Amino acid sequence: MPVEVTWWGHATCTIEESGVRLLTDPLFARRLAHLRRRRGVLPPPEAAVADVVLVSHLHADHLHVPSLARLAPGTRLIAPAGAARAVPGLGRLGLRITEVRAGDTVEVGALRVRAVPARHDGRRLPVGRHRSPALGYVVEGEARTYFAGDTGLFEDMAEAVGPVDVALLPVGGWGPHLGQGHLDAGRAAQALAALGALSAVPVHYGTYWPIGMDGVRPHEFHAPGEEFVRHAARLAPKAAVHRLAHGERVRLEAGQ
Repeated sequence: MPVEVTWWGHATCTIEESGVRLLTDPLFARRLAHLRRRRGVLPPPEAAVADVVLVSHLHADHLHVPSLARLAPGTRLIAPAGAARAVPGLGRLGLRITEVRAGDTVEVGALRVRAVPARHDGRRLPVGRHRSPALGYVVEGEARTYFAGDTGLFEDMAEAVGPVDVALLPVGGWGPHLGQGHLDAGRAAQALAALGALSAVPVHYGTYWPIGMDGVRPHEFHAPGEEFVRHAARLAPKAAVHRLAHGERVRLEAGQ
């Protein structure tokens, strides 16, 4: 490769490859509505430095306007079609917004960003009327890095995503129960096996939890990362899983 991945918490990652710095679903808040950050310090200012930002869908923990406001004016933002209409504040941030649907590609320096489908509710909840597709992204350069966003497991996932080297997969959530359109640790391991990636980083767990519910199914907050490592060892034994701490970075060479 090499590719460098930093996990800042929840679905927020920095991907660095071929001189390009990409940021996924930035969420830099200590509190969001009924959620509070329970693990990991808030990301430092350097986390908001990016050449391009990938937003997977319009839910507020993935498209968070105050976090996007920390980006430098003119930063390129790739988001699902209809995002600017559904989230009016997005257009006032001074970002260069490119809206995409599954199958669209965007050239970013030496990289190509390809939008791929996800199985998840793409509306701006709780009152969103405008539908936008939930997406994942494959960053193609020397390596192919898949950021899944939020998605459930679906039958033609491997075909829709295509071959990848690195997979950033959600393995949990922010509450004691996962609804439809999500991967838990076991289903994420099934996705890894289907995709055939040789490197994986579990994300979207162990960061935010509802206020006042610390004692409700705490296993669902703490354990998904470890469970993903265990399931992946059984279902995708050739893949190396890198379970990162908040703010930790991993450098991935070919076959790692």
